[in-house]
Amino acid sequence: MNWDEFGDWGRRISDWAQDYHLTVGDRPVRAQTRPGDILNALPVTPPDSPEDMETVFRDFENIVMPGITHWQHPRFFAYFNANAAAPSVLAEFLVSAIAPQCMLWQTSPAATEMETRMMDWLRQSLGLPAGFEGVIQDSASSATLAAVLTMRERALNWTGNISGLAGNPQLRVYCSAEVHTSVDRAIWISGIGQDNLVRVPISGDWRGMDPDALDAAIRADKAAGLTPAGVILCVGGTGTGATDPVDACLQIAEAHGLYTHVDAAWAGSAMICPEFRHYWPGIERADSIVFNPHKWLGVQFDCSAHFLRNPDDLVRTLAIQPEYLKTHGHDGIINYSEWSVPLGRRFRALKIWFLLRTYGLEGLRERLRNHVRWSEALHDKLAATPDFEITSTRMWSLFTFRHAPRGVSELDDLNLRLLNAINDDGRIYLTQTRVDGNLVIRFQAGQFETTEADVMMAYDVITEIAEALA
Repeated sequence: MNWDEFGDWGRRISDWAQDYHLTVGDRPVRAQTRPGDILNALPVTPPDSPEDMETVFRDFENIVMPGITHWQHPRFFAYFNANAAAPSVLAEFLVSAIAPQCMLWQTSPAATEMETRMMDWLRQSLGLPAGFEGVIQDSASSATLAAVLTMRERALNWTGNISGLAGNPQLRVYCSAEVHTSVDRAIWISGIGQDNLVRVPISGDWRGMDPDALDAAIRADKAAGLTPAGVILCVGGTGTGATDPVDACLQIAEAHGLYTHVDAAWAGSAMICPEFRHYWPGIERADSIVFNPHKWLGVQFDCSAHFLRNPDDLVRTLAIQPEYLKTHGHDGIINYSEWSVPLGRRFRALKIWFLLRTYGLEGLRERLRNHVRWSEALHDKLAATPDFEITSTRMWSLFTFRHAPRGVSELDDLNLRLLNAINDDGRIYLTQTRVDGNLVIRFQAGQFETTEADVMMAYDVITEIAEALA
């Protein structure tokens, strides 16, 4: 295929994409294939001779699409949505076409300067105070890793990158049991070690970290000759939406001189609505904050917004400047590759620009408020249904529940069978988690095109299949 043919195929694929998004609700949400089906449909060896695009595209539809779980389905109520609003998709198309590598200001000034402006637009949208600066990471996992590396370097007086961890003090990082497993990975990769990730007990309806227990853990480690390095807080955890008491925990961390990172990967998007900001009071005390516009806000994956109260600490931790990466003759420029672990960077800011301009903050707020309102209605309806019980406090548009008929002792097994039957049915897609050791079913509304009818259909599917199992 050459560029002379690209226009025809570009139009055809654009039409296909439009039809896909308009009709995706007619498909089963989760892929219906069995393990190995796609692998076995693909030739074992690569082709020696070129094949025409007609054949390639036909195989895409016949081989690839049956094995796709449809994250853009309006009844995808599992995990957290990886949304793809139409303007964001168009921006990604343009970025793919021009294909810039945006590691330095000079390798694409527009990408760097738009990233600076878009991160400030997002800062204002969330109500964060002036002074916070931001960088777009690929995911919250990368932002958390960058934060943990910064914690490590600050605690070691910036010697870890040079001399390694051997012979240095044993570092400690504090979080609750509700944080995402990306925190564990960051602890592994940073060399701090799993045994030095201290799990602070949780309390309250929000299943958040107990501030008194956090203070006691830090004091005990200091008394034992260990070196506290940082605290990682959670706002809207994946399992139940767990949210730490941000203000109280940040005050304790500040009193002990510890670096703080707040993971609001999903729920951070909700902070564009002022009425939800009571979930993170005192956020201005945090050193590092991350949220994913590619989840609830509608920006195409991948796009993670990482805010820093003092970016100099991050740059001091990650920046490296061989001669071939220096920009001579320009002062005061930002090279965002010095703010992230990867050197290579995509032009992610363009899709934020497209999205915010075509929907506006009020258009996005309306969507989020609808998701929360419709989820609350489903929550209340299930709570009033015999043999169902709500198992965690509703947080924004997320709650957990289980089927608990009288006389049934093996509720974990029953609910796993119910979940599998729901997902095999194909009309909706849910996932499981555990609350206080019990297996429960998790519901979260956040797909960009979800309607009230889609959310209410979840009630019909859940109760219908539960009755059939009984």
